[in-house]
Amino acid sequence: MGDLAYRAGVKEENLVVRYLKLEGVTQDNKATIIARIDHVIGIESVSYDEASATLKMAYDATHCDLELFQQLIQEQGADLSHGMWTRVKEGYYKFVDQNVKDNAEHDPHVNNALPKALPGSRKR
Repeated sequence: MGDLAYRAGVKEENLVVRYLKLEGVTQDNKATIIARIDHVIGIESVSYDEASATLKMAYDATHCDLELFQQLIQEQGADLSHGMWTRVKEGYYKFVDQNVKDNAEHDPHVNNALPKALPGSRKR
């Protein structure tokens, strides 16, 4: 698929999907949390499953990160689950998001030049 199939600010090669268990989500703040996240540039989709208390997000990792989403969630009185599995996933997601950002900034053609001869070397 081309980038035209995605929302503005989202590139297919940088798209990641994240599942985060939340605490403190109520009927009052659920819609606001989803709306605030949905308006972030780079977000492809966001939904909330009440049965598992899980937020599902798809976003371009070069424009967004979990700290931004955590801040938006906390502003509405909810938070990420404090369970061990959620913390492990959070660390892994942050690591992968940083790798996506680093890879997007890397220019693979920069290091293709032939090495220069060292001063004093006989090879030229």
